[in-house]
Amino acid sequence: MVKFDYAYQYYNPVSDARAAIRQISISHKHAREIGVAIKGLLVEDAKDYLEKVIEKKRAIPFGRYKTQVGHRSDSGVMAGRYPEKAAKAILQLLDSLENNAEFRGLDLDRLTIVNVTTHKGTIMKRFTPRAMGRTSPKNDALVHVEVVARDVSE
Repeated sequence: MVKFDYAYQYYNPVSDARAAIRQISISHKHAREIGVAIKGLLVEDAKDYLEKVIEKKRAIPFGRYKTQVGHRSDSGVMAGRYPEKAAKAILQLLDSLENNAEFRGLDLDRLTIVNVTTHKGTIMKRFTPRAMGRTSPKNDALVHVEVVARDVSE
């Protein structure tokens, strides 16, 4: 079994809570753009935002991976999408983060997301059969997502 470490270097066990989801089959690009969108938000606000993304009422702005992405009428969003599958996975991750913070005794109302890290994981190599005995590769890269939140109460 592989042992995973967290990528965040400035973790403070007194005021921070963290959670990670490993080897999940979602789009790395969508997970990265969601992470950029929710960084700096309160955990409750991020959960509300992702629920609205799943309902297709708010869009995730795409900054890096924006080629061939249409514009959205959502305010402040030029190129954007509604990545439902990745939003559901990160929503579950935020629930886990809240449970970890509650276990540590942190104030859930003042819990702010300070870091979201996404990494590509294992590549699932498969083949799709084609005509005349040929095959085409069907590679799927799994994703690791890590979230760190800090209690900003003073």
